[in-house]
Amino acid sequence: MRPNLAARLGVWSAHHRKTAILGWLLFVVLATTIGGASGMVTASDDEMGVGDSGRAAEILKDAGVEEPAGELVMVSSKTADGWRDAAGDLSKALAATGETRNIQAPLPSKDGKDGLLRFQMKGASDEAADRVQPVLDAVQKAKDKGAQDGLDVYQFGDASSEKHLGDLLSDDFTKAEFTAVPLALGILLVAFGAVVAALLPVGLALTACVAAFGLLSLASHQLHLFETTYSVMFLMGLAVGVDYCLFYLRRERDERAAGHDADTALRIAAATSGRAVLVSGLTVMVAMAGMFLSGLLLFKGFAVATILVVCVAMLGSVTVLPALLSALGDRINAGRIPFLNRKNKKGDKNKRGAHASGGIAGKLLRPVLAKPKFFAVGSAVLLLALAAPALGMKTEQLGLEKQFGSDAPLSVSFREITQEFPGGPAPAQIVVKADDAGDIASKEMRDALTKVVRDAGKGAELTVHKNAGVAEIDVPLPGDGSDAKSKKALGELRDDVVPAAFDGLDAQAYVGGDLADSEDFGDQLSKGILPVFAFIAAVTFLLMLFSFRSVVIAVTSIGLNLLSVGAAYGVMTAVFQHGWGAELIGSEQVGAIENWMPLFVLVVLFGLSMDYHVFVVSRISEARDRGLDNRAAIREGITRTAGAVTGAAVIMVAVFGVFGTLSMQDMQQMGVGLGVAVLLDATVVRMVLLPSLMTLLGERNWRTPRGLSWLPRVSHGEGPVAPEQPAPLPVPSAR
Repeated sequence: MRPNLAARLGVWSAHHRKTAILGWLLFVVLATTIGGASGMVTASDDEMGVGDSGRAAEILKDAGVEEPAGELVMVSSKTADGWRDAAGDLSKALAATGETRNIQAPLPSKDGKDGLLRFQMKGASDEAADRVQPVLDAVQKAKDKGAQDGLDVYQFGDASSEKHLGDLLSDDFTKAEFTAVPLALGILLVAFGAVVAALLPVGLALTACVAAFGLLSLASHQLHLFETTYSVMFLMGLAVGVDYCLFYLRRERDERAAGHDADTALRIAAATSGRAVLVSGLTVMVAMAGMFLSGLLLFKGFAVATILVVCVAMLGSVTVLPALLSALGDRINAGRIPFLNRKNKKGDKNKRGAHASGGIAGKLLRPVLAKPKFFAVGSAVLLLALAAPALGMKTEQLGLEKQFGSDAPLSVSFREITQEFPGGPAPAQIVVKADDAGDIASKEMRDALTKVVRDAGKGAELTVHKNAGVAEIDVPLPGDGSDAKSKKALGELRDDVVPAAFDGLDAQAYVGGDLADSEDFGDQLSKGILPVFAFIAAVTFLLMLFSFRSVVIAVTSIGLNLLSVGAAYGVMTAVFQHGWGAELIGSEQVGAIENWMPLFVLVVLFGLSMDYHVFVVSRISEARDRGLDNRAAIREGITRTAGAVTGAAVIMVAVFGVFGTLSMQDMQQMGVGLGVAVLLDATVVRMVLLPSLMTLLGERNWRTPRGLSWLPRVSHGEGPVAPEQPAPLPVPSAR
């Protein structure tokens, strides 16, 4: 039998290790340099829209109407009109910055104790955040002076919030990077008991992330990205990159512990774990491609980012890793840590630093195999119980107060301004385009626009762009911009006010704005989740079917993944929607899950869980190929992979856990959801439910239906050595 692709790659890499190592370094340097020079292109507001709000933004873009970045500053006093002098001084200071325009006279609140300054930033709106700092400084000086006079000053707007978000993401990403990497390294030190063995997976994962960052920057010129995309890429890249290397390295060390020389151990690791890495990586990438079916730019960016980083990490694991292992030889165990290194029998030179795994797993597995029905039912009931809260899951695009926390300065400013001036920070925007540009100034159109302004209520503002044949009306919404009152008012605008005003006119009229964007985004998500799920389920089924020639294994793979996803949904709902234990992770109850989170978690977990599933089932199948019966093969497959799966899961949970402690609510939800799912997947699912279920199914696990007998037989063992590579692998001594 000809060695599989992973085995051939491993043999080539070990025989050409200089080429493999230098080629990898050159690839990383070139990708990083070229990507850094090209820069990343972020998505503009009009690109993010879908539905009616997206059409409204597209009309304004096509008409060349540049929406300036608006800012609001509210000065509050304890007495009526006590804010006027401070507001006047602040208006002068804002004008003196040279970055503002159209500073309007202060608007008093109903009780006269608050004054609202409204102005716009000069220049393009997508560059306003880079120029808003002088404005922020002027407001801060007014705030400091006001504190002495008993005044409060609050600022909120497009530029200030975007800058705050950018700074927060930068700080969070730095925190994640400088926390997750040492955590992963520490876990690997415990797992391997040697510094070099621990550094190798982390080093390869980081270089894979760096190279993928460069490639993603290049890709962003074709598909514009969101700011959070890099965080998602790093999260996936570090977790998957370390896991793939860990699977490979752990198998090589186990084979050394079994008595094989370095040459044979590396060949076996390449043919077995290397093949599992290729299958797993391909499954993850194809599953991630399902996000393209969502119809949303956010998910398309996530898909490109995760596919790139998983592909790079996978290729590094099956090419440069064998070369590094061959070059290091026994020095892979250099830097042994006292009390962590497991020593072998005295005088066994070929096994230095190597160790077999599965002692504890074997003891835990014994009762599972003895009473498979009890443990299958028990573990399934546990996962279903954890998933139960998800039946009441509510999703929405979280507003600022929920996203950043109720005590965050930006949230406080938004809340205070909204309470006194409802709809000001986030008005609805009605965009009207006449089929004939000249008709925008016709009497019928003027009457219709006037009717909308009148019906919309106090505070509605009309702007007409005659040359473009476009008009826009800003309509303040009651409520806080995202609550039931705001949604009801938006619905009335869309269903009643706008259709009635423009009925019979040759014009297009759409309602946009922040709330409309959120509602349309949620509607598109609801439409997209079914085709995305159908795609990844079909892909998972087909890949598992071709890999193991078993319909039963393919179907159970999907079922186990769904249980993990359901449990993750349930825990997320319990923690963030209901607030159960939210304080323990520094979060708070927000009453809903970020609307893009369920789809993202579904796709990512379907991909990631295949890491463990392919790795474990491949080892079981390998034992079957050697002639063991079903129960014995399950016992060997589970126990032999327990160490690698446990180490990989601990690293993934640690990395995801770091994201669960970041500032933004969506990052917290993502970290907790993925972390809990991976933990359950590696323990309850892989150690209890999978072996008990496969034991109950018996030989049905391995039967190939007659209609599928044409499927190629795939060996999960190491296979014979390729005839074109008869020479032994060069392995340096430990000196």
